Amino acid sequence: MPLALLALAVSAFGIGTTEFVMMGLLPQVADDLGTSVPTAGHLVSAYAIGVVVGAPLLTALGSRIPRKRMLLLLMALFTVGNLASALAPGFGWLVAGRLLAGLPHGAFFGLGAVVAARLVREDRQARAVATMFLGLTVANILGVPAATLLGQHLGWRATFLVVSVIGLLAMAALARLVPHVPVDERQGLGRELRALGRPQVLLGLLTAVFGFAGVFAVYSYLASMTTEVMGFGDSTVTFVLALFGLGMTGGALAAGPLTDRALRPTLYGSLTALVLALVAFRFTVHVPWLALVTVVVLGAVGFMTTTPLQMLVMNKAKDAPTLASASNHSAFNLANAGGAWAGGAAVAAGWGWTSPALVGAGLTVVGLVIAAVAGLLDRTGTGKGASRVVAGSPLTADGPAVSRSSSPASGS
Repeated sequence: MPLALLALAVSAFGIGTTEFVMMGLLPQVADDLGTSVPTAGHLVSAYAIGVVVGAPLLTALGSRIPRKRMLLLLMALFTVGNLASALAPGFGWLVAGRLLAGLPHGAFFGLGAVVAARLVREDRQARAVATMFLGLTVANILGVPAATLLGQHLGWRATFLVVSVIGLLAMAALARLVPHVPVDERQGLGRELRALGRPQVLLGLLTAVFGFAGVFAVYSYLASMTTEVMGFGDSTVTFVLALFGLGMTGGALAAGPLTDRALRPTLYGSLTALVLALVAFRFTVHVPWLALVTVVVLGAVGFMTTTPLQMLVMNKAKDAPTLASASNHSAFNLANAGGAWAGGAAVAAGWGWTSPALVGAGLTVVGLVIAAVAGLLDRTGTGKGASRVVAGSPLTADGPAVSRSSSPASGS
């Protein structure tokens, strides 16, 4: 794999750390800024809103900017947002900083996925995208727990200062390792918008919204399940979340080669496995050791859906994949918010702490049905004509490399 993928993975590590660390710092932030924990929870929402709004907006604004330069600009905005969060004089300024830090999230991952695919042969594109996403999963294993501990001992501002430093390191890696990626002169905002409006792209985005919502219906309340149902103490929560992140990493490693081999079967299989794991968790959560095993499985099969979903919308957008790719991350964040809301509604209705697992299974079933409908349209010819994200030669530091012929993955 090219070293440029390492630069993308380091960037993903920083983004993943700042996205999820706020959940563990809410008590410290609330106490320091004189607000309640529920009110401080708006800081999580502010970041998510930034992702949903920023993904299509910044991608559209940067449609004519060379890809490497755009990646650097997005990471610079991310770094400024985290620095603003660290220096925020009050709660309102911190909300603004979180919103600013979230704006480049979706655009970076969307564009980064397209660039990652350009760096390798056609038969390894999904593995390249999954390698970038590994930075996000490692953030859940190492970055978030370490940043949370740092914030608890040195103050939450120290956490965002460290993340800002990670952003600067990521920019240096991007500048040094990522080759020049030219903008196709035929591409433009109009072409990207038309690609985004294709039925198969929209069905892929809907699959992400409902299919991935099942993950966050449980993940959002995993800490409470750990203490209220599994019977562990508060000190075990970080360990359980790290187990989930370990599963995510395994899922990302498996998803790349599987997606390269057969995209739609990988998507169907991962969504089906996620439904079964969520239903099983409803029962295994009462047996501590089985609960921990299921947490790892949930992380693995949940994150295994992300690579085929990402590749699907990029492939169906054909030669104008950037806006569709970025919009997929807006879809993932809508899934995060929707899953958390649905799981919380079940708990509030008095259905118990295990109810989010069944709610999540129901949401994932909807995503699986949408994916199946999209696949049926492909078979009947309505969705025919999908191509690989990149036609032609992979890139090197000096430009396009000598092309090595390969066949696209089956089942896409």
